[in-house]
Amino acid sequence: MGITIHLIDYIVLGIISVALLLDFYRFTRGPLASDRVMATDTMTVSTTALLVFLGYLFDRYIYLDIALIYAVLGFIGVIVIARYLEGGV
Repeated sequence: MGITIHLIDYIVLGIISVALLLDFYRFTRGPLASDRVMATDTMTVSTTALLVFLGYLFDRYIYLDIALIYAVLGFIGVIVIARYLEGGV
């Protein structure tokens, strides 16, 4: 059984890819550490969206579980880094 990718699937993949590229640009060029932390957080959100979309595209629900775990770990990581940069750790 082959997977047929429709036009809307290409559009969604393109939007997520552009979002990841822009996030990576901000991560590498951010003048402040807070810019890099925010870029890391948005990369986590974009990657989570990509995992959810791939779960839909391949009809595999394990991707949703992985996306949920990835999102929670990414959120905790950003909170820890933000607290460290504030000097609260």
